[in-house]
This record gives sequence, C-alpha cells and structure tokens, in this order.
Amino acid sequence: MSTTSIPSSSIVFYDIAMRPPMEKNCCAPNPWKTRLALNFKGLPYSTSWVALPDIAKVRSSLKVPPCRKFADGTDFFTLPIIEDSATDSLVGDSFDIAVYLQKTYPNSGAGDLFPPQTLDYIFTHDHAPLVPLSECRESEFPEYAKFNLNVDAAFTAHAQLATHGFPFDPATAEITKAEFVRRAGVTCWEDFALVGEKREKMKDSFRNMLGGLAKLFLKDTSGPFLLGTRASYADLIVGAWLRMMRVTLPESEWDEVRNWHGGLFGRLHDALEVYTEVK
Repeated sequence: MSTTSIPSSSIVFYDIAMRPPMEKNCCAPNPWKTRLALNFKGLPYSTSWVALPDIAKVRSSLKVPPCRKFADGTDFFTLPIIEDSATDSLVGDSFDIAVYLQKTYPNSGAGDLFPPQTLDYIFTHDHAPLVPLSECRESEFPEYAKFNLNVDAAFTAHAQLATHGFPFDPATAEITKAEFVRRAGVTCWEDFALVGEKREKMKDSFRNMLGGLAKLFLKDTSGPFLLGTRASYADLIVGAWLRMMRVTLPESEWDEVRNWHGGLFGRLHDALEVYTEVK
C-alpha cells in the first residue's frame, strides 16, 4: 500500500453509541483502540455513533463483512469500522485499522504505532468468552497481533465485573440487554450480577491477571509505557480496556484498580489521556 499524505477530508469512525453524553460514556474497548490510534496519528476524523441494535445493519450497508463468529458459527457484527475517503478504503477490525493507519500514514502524528518490541504475554483461561475474540491472523506485526489476542482474552475473562455498569442508551437498553442474555444463554439480565464473595474472587483474579501484565511494563521504568517514554499500539490496546473499566466499574473499584501494582495501570491510563479526545 502506498503512503498517503494526511487527508483533507475526514475519516469516518463508526463507534458504538452509549448513553449521552457520548464523550463521557463511550466505553467499548475495540473502538477505543481505534480512537486512540487515530488520535496518536493526529488524523482528522469524525465519529458516527451507531446504536447497538443497528450495528449489523450498518456493517452490512457498508459491505464490511463481520470479522468474528460466535462458537455456533453465526456472524458477530460489531464495531469499529473506519471509512477513509482519501483512499476509498473501508476497514472493519481494530487491529487491521491500526495496521492500515500505520501503512497509509506512516509518519503522521506521534509516528510509528508498531515499533519493534518483544511482547511475551500469554493468558490462559478455561472458559469460552461470551463475546468472540479477534483471531490472531497472519500479520506483519505478529508480536502485536498475539499481544492483542492475549490482552483481549485476559480482560474479557473478567468483563463480568463491568457488565452491570455499562451505560446503555435508554432508548435501546432493553433490546441490548435481551441480546446479551441470549448470547450468554442465561435467563435474565440479573444473572450477570456479580456481588459479595463471587465479586471479590473475580477482583482477586483480575488483580492477579494485571500483575502478570505488569511484568512487561516493569522491563523499562523510564516512563509509563512498555517502551518507557515511547507509546506504541501495545499500550493503546491495554489503555482501551482500561477506558472501559474506568467507565463501567464502581468508582471505588476503579480507584483500587488504578492503585494496584504500584499504580502502574493508573499511570498508563493517565499518560494516554493525550490521545483520548472524542471527536
């Protein structure tokens, strides 16, 4: 793919609509990866907010095939998508979008999203995730692709901590909750509630998981990022999940998470604020 100068016309970024105000409540992790990457690259774009029940229709109308499937083989329609009129391109997976931005606008903004580094983090878990994960497809950035898959698996395994805190748009909340219930094979929305001893046990597991991830960040302590003072897409992957947790967890629990492991993940979250503008 040939490189392109920064487009004068905006990229359209399709994100999942939550309860207004969107700037405060947008919290889907994969779209956050794309927002962070677009802001990292300093590219002009606008956000098109899509209600959860309309995602399949919007994705189909743009002729962007689903990139993930449920365990039963049915398609999982989700976001983000970007539409770049400068190259007449539509890209519909957060990792593919990051690769596209790097190849198309290599020198824009803060520079290289994929500087060489070893990202030796593996997460293993016994339970099948409720939401299908992106596959670790062939990529010219295999370390990052593998890291993306493992971080997604690690946070998804603990997503029940956040489920009841999702700020759904009241206009579509009931149909959205019904879809979550259907996917999970549970009887009602309240089945997702995690309280008391079960919640404390899940929090312990989440803290331990982050402890394993923290070991990578401790290899270079010159700054808050994996490469010290230099942010990369790997930091954005973790940062996107932290954005979700910040919005969905009770405030007291988010404060706990921020301060675990010497405050490492609080510092990472704060250091990425420069890339969090919602446009």
